Amino acid sequence: MDVILLERVAKLGQMGDVVSVKDGYARNFLLPQGKALRANAANKARFEADKAQLEARNLETKNEADALAARLDGQQFIVIRSAADGGALYGSVTPRDISIVATEGGFSLDRRQVVLIAPIKDLGLHSVNVVLHPEVTCSIEINVARSQEEAELQASGKSIQQLAAEEEAAAESEIAELFDEVGAAAGDDE
Repeated sequence: MDVILLERVAKLGQMGDVVSVKDGYARNFLLPQGKALRANAANKARFEADKAQLEARNLETKNEADALAARLDGQQFIVIRSAADGGALYGSVTPRDISIVATEGGFSLDRRQVVLIAPIKDLGLHSVNVVLHPEVTCSIEINVARSQEEAELQASGKSIQQLAAEEEAAAESEIAELFDEVGAAAGDDE
């Protein structure tokens, strides 16, 4: 099916382009979302008549998205989740969770704007892309931790695995010292 794009669509084309797409993609996504019109003579004439308004609206929304991206880019949000000792989560952090945390932080984000390449299934710092407009993308950092204190430690640069290894080494050295003291005391009794 041939459609006229009413806005820029990633990997498809710019506003005003007439592109050929599969029928299902056009019927189920492009047309209902208002991103395209069927390519026929009446719609081409309608697009040409409304082109200036569409371009002005697109520029306005792009400017708003640029302003939001300038404030949002590089922000860090903390997500508290329960996890195993090794750092694996008992679930995952979803785009909905990220949008809720960002909204609580004062930014209006929809879950569809959050782009996760792979699900977040472990503790630590994760970089996430946010698409605010087809032409505007920014990056935020998600700090997944078991507690607020743990999140602060991760933000300072230490990982949970490093802390666990340090605690284990300290415990082993205490046990070794204790056995040395017990062995020395046993030697004194003899």
